Amino acid sequence: MVVRSASRGQSLRALDWLNVFLADIQGGVGPFLVVYLTSSLHWNPARVGLVMTISGLVGVVAQTPVGALIDQVRNKRSLIVMAAVLIAISSIAVVIFPFFPIIAATQSLIAIAGAFFGPIIASISLGLVGRQGMERRLGRNQSLSSAGNVVAALLAGLIGQFIGQGAIFYFIALMSGVVIICALRIRKQDIDYRLARGGDDSDSSGKKPSENAHVSNITHLLSNRRLLIFAFCAVLFHFANAAMLPLLGEVLAHRKGGSPTLFMAACIITAQVVMIPLGIIIGRRASRSKRKPIFLLAFLVLPIRGVLYTLSDNPFFLVAVQLLDGVGGGIFGVMQLLVIADLTKGTGRFNLAQGAIGTAVGIGASFSNYLAGFVAKSAGYDASFLSMAAIAAIALVFFWFFMPETRPVSKSEISYIEQVES
Repeated sequence: MVVRSASRGQSLRALDWLNVFLADIQGGVGPFLVVYLTSSLHWNPARVGLVMTISGLVGVVAQTPVGALIDQVRNKRSLIVMAAVLIAISSIAVVIFPFFPIIAATQSLIAIAGAFFGPIIASISLGLVGRQGMERRLGRNQSLSSAGNVVAALLAGLIGQFIGQGAIFYFIALMSGVVIICALRIRKQDIDYRLARGGDDSDSSGKKPSENAHVSNITHLLSNRRLLIFAFCAVLFHFANAAMLPLLGEVLAHRKGGSPTLFMAACIITAQVVMIPLGIIIGRRASRSKRKPIFLLAFLVLPIRGVLYTLSDNPFFLVAVQLLDGVGGGIFGVMQLLVIADLTKGTGRFNLAQGAIGTAVGIGASFSNYLAGFVAKSAGYDASFLSMAAIAAIALVFFWFFMPETRPVSKSEISYIEQVES
């Protein structure tokens, strides 16, 4: 492991805060758009689903080139600044121009900007702490992001209840400025550019390779069987998962009595509270355990969650079910990046692979919203939840039987295995 100097403490602390505040403009308040479109603008489920599908498809197109761009650009911070500015402008436009073409266009721009954040955070993390510190760092990132989501959802719920749902989007614009400040606090000289793009720690002689050494061709990634299997698993997982929270938002918005904005905030907070300790636990566990058994748990809870949504329309019960969303999402968020890092070690294409997987995930997520909206309009919300649960069950079976273990075997483990076999 590359020894990190004490001067990098500032950058690591800035990365901590960046994870917290990114939740305010990315994951923490995004679901409130569904409530805003349904209850304030009175859109039907199919129209809401169409907007989500359009923006999702744009995000799909953006993911892979964005990943390739992140691999090439040395100053990762500038990309975060650009994306945050784009989100601020687009969020304000949602309120000022509440028309279908404008909202579809702004959500598409937000999808493009959002494609930068996940890969950049993972890239900066790898460049700051190295491979041997990656598991714990990603777990910490997940926990801090979840804490940020809790605060963001709580604030957004209160703003929507006491000020107005449109004010939530001004809040996003304000937090975009805070994200820019945090990003600029990370010292660019503290980021190992070679590691940040997935290069080797050192060559066989122990010598540190050059920054551009061992950069694999794109076709190498396309021929990586394990990476392709994982991409398909990710598609199935997000095809089942992506529509569940928006569907829940529509159910709450159509329910008489209570505040749909506050209940949506409670749903988000419940899941994120679970993720706060879970991120740390998963990060520590993954540093000394195999990847697949941990990952299987995320796939297991997803179909259970889909079925439970159909058992009652009591908002307190539905909020409680979100505990499972926290378990599945928390595990997937950490383990996905670790698996990609495992499969791209030494290729110099870590961020491109993230983008390619993001494309696969985007395909599943965007069509998930469209299918769920169509089924909900045609057969009701229970049928839509059960459809998502069935897809989740298929994802579980496929991952269980076809996804191989990816955790690298250490030298001590190899020696132990050789001793046992002899």
